[in-house]
Amino acid sequence: MLNIIIKPFNKLSTQELYAILQLRSAVFVVEQDCVYQDIDGKDQKAIHILGIKNDNLVAYTRIFKPGDYFEQASIGRVLVAKPERQHKYGYDIMNASISAIEKEFKEHTIKISAQSYLKDFYNNLGFKQIGEAYLEDNIPHIAMILKRE
Repeated sequence: MLNIIIKPFNKLSTQELYAILQLRSAVFVVEQDCVYQDIDGKDQKAIHILGIKNDNLVAYTRIFKPGDYFEQASIGRVLVAKPERQHKYGYDIMNASISAIEKEFKEHTIKISAQSYLKDFYNNLGFKQIGEAYLEDNIPHIAMILKRE
């Protein structure tokens, strides 16, 4: 069971921020063998969704209000630590993120830039592909939208 913590950037402790950056680097830079600038200057605008298990960060996203990343509200940097993926925590952290957008921003349309191989995962959450595939940091991505009432 994940303990979900939701915090704006200025409420993150240094330990939480370190854990976030360490896990993002482990997944997006090392595991995916992708050299890119993860620390992009957008964390300060984001609300951070942390999935904690046994006092360790094992799942994470960051969410944005409309206009801070895309025209719509958005979710990014979605990840689950590799040893924890068999527990389906991706669904827990995404559902918490969707709920946080609805609660914090009163928004029901969410846009994401998803890695193409995760299309079915996001389809299961209600996201639909819009447009054609594209490369982002040399990894195939697709734009996806979730619209809820």
